Amino acid sequence: MTILAKTADALWNPWLLGLFLFTGLVYSAGSGFFQLFEAKLWLRSTLVSLLRRRRDAGDGLSPLQALATALASTMGTGSIAGVAVALTLGGPGAIFWMWVSAFLGMMTGCGEKLLAVQYQRPAPGGGLQGGPMFYLRDGAGSPFLAGWFALACLPATLAGGDLVQSSSIALSLEAAFGVDRLLTGLVTALLAGLVMVGGIGRIAGVASALVPAMALLYLGSGTAVLLCRASALPGALRAIFSCALSPAAPLGGGVGWTVASALRYGVARGVFTNEAGLGTSAMAHGAARTDHPARQGMWGIFEVFLSTLVVCTMTALVILVSGVWQPQDPSGLTGAPLTAAAFGSVLGPAGEGIVALSLLLFAFSSILGWSYYGQQSLHYLTGDDRFLPAYRGVFLACTLAGALWEPAGVWQLVDLCNALMALPNLAALLLLAPQSLRTLSCWKAEQRPAPRRPGRQNGERRRLL
Repeated sequence: MTILAKTADALWNPWLLGLFLFTGLVYSAGSGFFQLFEAKLWLRSTLVSLLRRRRDAGDGLSPLQALATALASTMGTGSIAGVAVALTLGGPGAIFWMWVSAFLGMMTGCGEKLLAVQYQRPAPGGGLQGGPMFYLRDGAGSPFLAGWFALACLPATLAGGDLVQSSSIALSLEAAFGVDRLLTGLVTALLAGLVMVGGIGRIAGVASALVPAMALLYLGSGTAVLLCRASALPGALRAIFSCALSPAAPLGGGVGWTVASALRYGVARGVFTNEAGLGTSAMAHGAARTDHPARQGMWGIFEVFLSTLVVCTMTALVILVSGVWQPQDPSGLTGAPLTAAAFGSVLGPAGEGIVALSLLLFAFSSILGWSYYGQQSLHYLTGDDRFLPAYRGVFLACTLAGALWEPAGVWQLVDLCNALMALPNLAALLLLAPQSLRTLSCWKAEQRPAPRRPGRQNGERRRLL
């Protein structure tokens, strides 16, 4: 895994780190920092719209189903285990850079989802399909980069979307309840296989049920921990900000953190948890039927907001206020066990059980979402589904292997796959930025309420006066 780590670091630091942030900055500045100054608009188009009566999406997923499918993949182990790993490798300052990455990534995600709908096309078996392969080929005019993305996506689905998730499920259940890893792997593979054969419709249906439940469970428990340790919250926030630019100074110099490591692991974990810039979640949104591409872009903003700025922040703050994380002890807990110990320090065994259950739901839903991305990429490369049974077999075999495989070094493989997948997608986003921003601007203008004209009664009243 040393070669993998060196290769991943060579790609990420500083090239991809800068490219992710630069792409987000282009979309943020080009839109007038839409995610901040138009927060009322995108929240009204997402959260408030959930209160309205939903119409049948017809030939395609509803925007909410597309969001649930995308969140099923983004809110995986990165939200629980990945944040803990970022803290261990990059220090509290990594959380600050994760926030920066997510803030800019909200507009990167908006651009991806907008383009996915703009260049979507009918799917062979019915419904709709879209994603980076199509806006790379039809928008950017590069079939080579489209094939590159699809080819890089396949191992990414097996590594970050399957091996990491299955490994985290097995380790968490073994630590919390003593469940045998082999049994966990077999059950997880069986359930995943039953959902996968139903296609995007069944995946979206299961995701729509799982995502709200797991988010409420995890966020509710995390809020309880923060309320119990409210006095430690200012210190945790102070550590995040003070360590962002001088990581070693506030906590002692022996842990080996640098600004570069905080930036590298903060941005990398942020990207892994919200997928803004990777292009993968755009495939789920590309299956949505909506009245305007920019409206689906609003769900892209909300997706990054919820998965990183809310869920990952909750994980980081719980770990920092719990007192179980010891930065001077490099051999201490990390990953999912660290998060479980943090919840357990306040909520007792119930806290560890909640993390285990949340991790199971997060990781299983992520396996489902990534399986769809892999199937879409394979279909694009081959033009048909003749290799689909073979891919499903390999995917489910990786689900079983992940449950038995020690997780050491898997994150380096994940980072490498993400880097190879992000390069063509970021290139397309930058190339198509003027078009995306113009579409967003036109839609925003349409959302402004028309100026009110005085009615006949008001005019008559003024004449009488």
